[in-house]
Amino acid sequence: MFCPDCGTWNRASAPRCQRCEAALPALPGPPALEPPDEEITTLRRATGDRYTVERRLGGGGMAHVYLAKHAALGTPLAIKVLLRHLARDEEMRTRFRREAEAAARLQHPNVVPILDYGQLGDVSYIVMPFLSGGSLADAMTGRRTLTPERAATAAAQAAQGLDYAHRRGVVHRDVKPDNVLFDTEGHAAVTDFGIASTRFHARLTATGRAMGTPHYMSPEQAMGRLLDGRSDVYALGILLYEMLSGDPPFDGPDAYAVGYKHVHEAPTPIEIVAPGAPPALAAITMRCLAKNPAERYQRAGDLADALIGFLVERRAPELRAAWRTRWPTPARPRP
Repeated sequence: MFCPDCGTWNRASAPRCQRCEAALPALPGPPALEPPDEEITTLRRATGDRYTVERRLGGGGMAHVYLAKHAALGTPLAIKVLLRHLARDEEMRTRFRREAEAAARLQHPNVVPILDYGQLGDVSYIVMPFLSGGSLADAMTGRRTLTPERAATAAAQAAQGLDYAHRRGVVHRDVKPDNVLFDTEGHAAVTDFGIASTRFHARLTATGRAMGTPHYMSPEQAMGRLLDGRSDVYALGILLYEMLSGDPPFDGPDAYAVGYKHVHEAPTPIEIVAPGAPPALAAITMRCLAKNPAERYQRAGDLADALIGFLVERRAPELRAAWRTRWPTPARPRP
């Protein structure tokens, strides 16, 4: 949300503005929202006896997320439930179902998999593994920065997951700190393909509306143009910039102002706002933020290679976590 006093953008969960420290207004809740206990009861009814729903973890403007366990196996799960007033809207139900369809086709260590999808009445939900390491947004709460090595590692892992998606025709379109999750060992995975577009269904969200989160939106996305994987590369550059400096490169009083800056204004060089950023990592970050997609890394995999090269030069211990075989090993047939 934007601070009503100084206009600075803050995360939705922040109680005070990160710049002027003014108290932020509480977000208005959706209409006719059920009490949490009733929501859990409704979700249990919709999911049947397959899952044991325990409690609500959190949520945003589109969905709530619940902690659950697989009833038979006991494995921890996260169940994402579309808010019921949105689930009554056909377009939103379609968008939510497409998240499940898009992510279910992606089997990669750096993509949070979709394990199940269901709908019963006005309850629509998807089931994912529960990653207990929190999100990149959690790691940067309070404008905290990450070490260059940790930032490069997280970005390299996210880039590898996105490269895998791009090669299968899926562009994420909403890469942001909330959508990068960590497991207990700190390995990053990309989640929430809710507004992802594929070459098969691009028209559904290419209707002139620039869907996405303004601070992480590429210039071409802000202008409502057709997108490819280089738009996600730009968003990864925003993440790198914020991980190193504590702030995204562009801010403004509203979404339009932020989008205008993405299109027309050059970002302040990362070396100025983060003097401790290594020159090699600064160059990688600024290349991602080129206005012209042709001047960025052309594939997310190229960005991952550059970041891993940076870690090699630094002889960083995080290198082992960042590096993995780019293609999963196929399962061997049973004899």
